[in-house]
Amino acid sequence: MDNVMSLLSSSVKLEQCENLFSKMLADSSVNWESKHGVLMGAKAVLETKYSEDFASSLGERYILRMMLNLGLVCTLFLLGEVLGVLCRKLGPEVYVQSKAVILDGIHSNLERDPMTDTGSSEQEGTEKLFEKLSSSPRGERRNSADAAQIFHDTAGWKSLETWMKCLQCVIEGCGHLFNSFVDQELLDLIFHALTHTNRFVRETSYYVCSVLVTCGVIQDVNHLFLNCIKNKAADTWVRLASSVATGNFLQCLPSEEARQQFYPVLLPRMCLNRRSVAEGVRIYSQDSWKLVMSGEGKVYVEKYIQQVLQGGGADKHAVREAACACIAELGARVSKEAVHKYILTLLQALLICFNDDSWPVRDAACIACGNVVVCFQMNPGLMTIPALYPLFLKYLQDSIPSVRQGAALALSNVVKAYEFDLIVKKIKEGLDGIKDQSANAEKYSRLDKGPTTYGVVKKLCDNDKELHTDRQMYSCGSLAPKMGRGCINLVAEMSSQQKYAQKISELLPLISKTASFDHYTQHVILKETLSLNITLHFFQLPHIGKALGKRCFNPQLEFFFDVIFDSLVCDNALTSAAASNCIAELSKLVGLNILRGRLEQFNPRYVELHDQFAHQEPAFAGVPFPPILEFRISTNLPFHS
Repeated sequence: MDNVMSLLSSSVKLEQCENLFSKMLADSSVNWESKHGVLMGAKAVLETKYSEDFASSLGERYILRMMLNLGLVCTLFLLGEVLGVLCRKLGPEVYVQSKAVILDGIHSNLERDPMTDTGSSEQEGTEKLFEKLSSSPRGERRNSADAAQIFHDTAGWKSLETWMKCLQCVIEGCGHLFNSFVDQELLDLIFHALTHTNRFVRETSYYVCSVLVTCGVIQDVNHLFLNCIKNKAADTWVRLASSVATGNFLQCLPSEEARQQFYPVLLPRMCLNRRSVAEGVRIYSQDSWKLVMSGEGKVYVEKYIQQVLQGGGADKHAVREAACACIAELGARVSKEAVHKYILTLLQALLICFNDDSWPVRDAACIACGNVVVCFQMNPGLMTIPALYPLFLKYLQDSIPSVRQGAALALSNVVKAYEFDLIVKKIKEGLDGIKDQSANAEKYSRLDKGPTTYGVVKKLCDNDKELHTDRQMYSCGSLAPKMGRGCINLVAEMSSQQKYAQKISELLPLISKTASFDHYTQHVILKETLSLNITLHFFQLPHIGKALGKRCFNPQLEFFFDVIFDSLVCDNALTSAAASNCIAELSKLVGLNILRGRLEQFNPRYVELHDQFAHQEPAFAGVPFPPILEFRISTNLPFHS
């Protein structure tokens, strides 16, 4: 490519380069790799400096002939890019010459004929796939249609996707001049591809729609585009492409009045995509939200809040998780008057998610419910809040650490508006239960020791095929288990509430006693949790000691010395690192010399270890936010941004 660009320095060399390209493209004996390189060079020439004769002959003599006779996907896609550049340089006449070839390529590949040689080989691939999917060693044939559907949905679909890419490149090259070529035949072809069984074809078709709406044709057939976007925008496999099409669709409408008629349909999906677990979809949706709403997003959410709430129901667990995040954002960002009469509806939706099979959904539901309660604590619709306590307490001891963490945050919000004594009672019961912990107990004792799958942990009895036949399937989002904190995390969350500071400080001796038990194999994990909660919140939220104040916290400090320094010399690397971090932060909080003096009085042997670690940088400085804090920070993203 560099050699090609250097040849363009003079008109003589340019002519030589163009003649060389024309000769190689006309020679049928040249292999496809060389032609692929020639096409890349021709594209570079067209984008910089070229002669009119070369550009016109390139499309008329070589490109169309190669598209008809060349079946290689990579080269065919590059041909489409070259056609797009030609359309941009020479105008839509290039599309007129290639229209029949492109549309015929799409038509002929929309369906597969099982009687052809290609269809036979694909049938063999389907059979092999079904044999792998079947639970029977011989693979019964009664569900072969399901295997065929999986194969067609995920495998390549001949050249259909590539032909759609060619059409996309041509539309982008023609720009607004393509508007005159949009007819019902072309629209029917594109809309048919949007409902194709293969997800890669559907994705490419959405990108074609996204560039087509920029041509101005949308003003005449906007209702047709709306129906397609509305029906397939919830398709998980093409969510990013449909988000691009939705954003372009709304931005190309001529006025705000024209956009408002589509908000009741599209606004719920845009809100969900802003909280999608897929990072690309989430970032793009948030950026397009700013462009479309122009700072008035909060106003429109309040106006169409009923439609937004109805958009939360979905079969996909990732969408339900995003819906919980949206509900939390509604409580925190939208005016109380707009949400007031929908509080009961919000809680009912969250209660359903509380019992979801997917733990990320349960986690998000816990946090969202706590946010709703604290935002609308005086609402009559929350008079049934005592019914939520058993759910919060249930998930405070969930097998997934992140769910326990979310339940702790939710409970800390609930006690701001409702009774505190019940929570304290449950904390004491949970901490007292440590002394009865079985010596051989293991984390997730009823769960499979293998990695979690699709956001759903696997129980030991899951080898029974009846338990996982005809069940919901999950995409591979939100898999990694996180550090849980249970009752200790709940105390850490509640310590920031000054009116309960004295009662929280009375729990500290019980916590230190709980951490001193080491008769069970997982005691190092509890000590690690304790060390993290004493110090980790110092980086993001009020430190337990800082939140309680020196008057409440300092008298209780000696209770933790043995636990911290035992953890420091522990063989478990994570527990030792957490204890080291704890010492460094306590030295900053209490004072280096003050802490050293208290250690000298308590146990002189601890002074040497203190001097070794007190001056070190915190072991967890610079680490990413814990998941619960990351979610809490993300809810601060306003609708008007």
